[in-house]
Amino acid sequence: MPSPRLTSSASVLLVRDVVTAANHYRDALGFTYERFWGEPPDFVILKRDGLHLMLTLAPRGTAIVPHWQVKSGMWNVYFWVNDVDALFAEFQQRGAKIDYGLGNKPYGVREFGVQDLDGYDLGFGQVR
Repeated sequence: MPSPRLTSSASVLLVRDVVTAANHYRDALGFTYERFWGEPPDFVILKRDGLHLMLTLAPRGTAIVPHWQVKSGMWNVYFWVNDVDALFAEFQQRGAKIDYGLGNKPYGVREFGVQDLDGYDLGFGQVR
């Protein structure tokens, strides 16, 4: 019998407004979603290229603290991609907020970062 394997993962981000955040991910980053859960909406699963990202409503009054506010330059989510240059151009065309531009990093990755409406940094990189 084969050993159990992990087959995928999905990061979960706390957001101030699930619908507004989901629509931003759709419009600026090309994610899709099928439905919201809760009334009013408090959860959504975003999809792009077979990967998932979940957004859930932060309780009212809860501080949202993106990782970069705790450790400089740290992302909340990082995606490996097969054509980082084309993705960067797509995100620019969509009007995404580019946090840091496309560049070659000393750790052997060509990458860039974006920031979402709640201040989370998302990195996108391709091994060189």
